[in-house]
Amino acid sequence: MTIPLFHVLILAALLFAMGLACTIAWRANVIMMLIGIEIMLNAVMLTLVGGSSQWGMADGQIFSLMLMALTSSEVSLALAMVVYLHRRRQSVDTDDFNSMKG
Repeated sequence: MTIPLFHVLILAALLFAMGLACTIAWRANVIMMLIGIEIMLNAVMLTLVGGSSQWGMADGQIFSLMLMALTSSEVSLALAMVVYLHRRRQSVDTDDFNSMKG
């Protein structure tokens, strides 16, 4: 049984909206912003896989695998930055990191 592309796109749009809402609602917390961005990237990957399945080409699936590798490295780098900032300021609030303001 094949899932229609329309259903995949609706699910991806809902995931993307939830990730965007998470990023906007918790702008003060770095970790929650990262989780929201990851949810949005997962929605994009779902769209790529659904589209490549619909058209019978593996391009979207291959690009989605490359995107997974990129996001895993991005997560490890971002979490290392969060740990460093937490050790430096004892907080993960983005309001505390305004040392670049003039």
